[in-house]
Amino acid sequence: VQLQAYGGGLVQAGGSLRLSCTASGSAASIDIMAWWRQAPGNQREFVARITPGENTTYADSVKGRFTISRDDAKNTVFLQMNSLKPEDTGVYYCVMLPRGSSNNYWGQGTQVTVYS
Repeated sequence: VQLQAYGGGLVQAGGSLRLSCTASGSAASIDIMAWWRQAPGNQREFVARITPGENTTYADSVKGRFTISRDDAKNTVFLQMNSLKPEDTGVYYCVMLPRGSSNNYWGQGTQVTVYS
């Protein structure tokens, strides 16, 4: 399974970005889809996840500002990020768990930089 993420960039604080990530190379549908991020010098941290039933979970730091969604027909997960803060800066990784698999697959990451 290969994951390709898009949508990172440079944005002023208070602005918005929309990330997307598409899985290819597998006939299996995707169970859990998620986003993680890693800021410079920090450990990778959980951002959001969504189940096939579209139940969502968010890190406290992004609740009310970020929205995760999915398009199962395209094996794609989205992350709408609003009211961005400088502390949201980092590399954002999509993660997917194919149905019937115990292996998570990670994308290559996309850089998000928020300046004040």
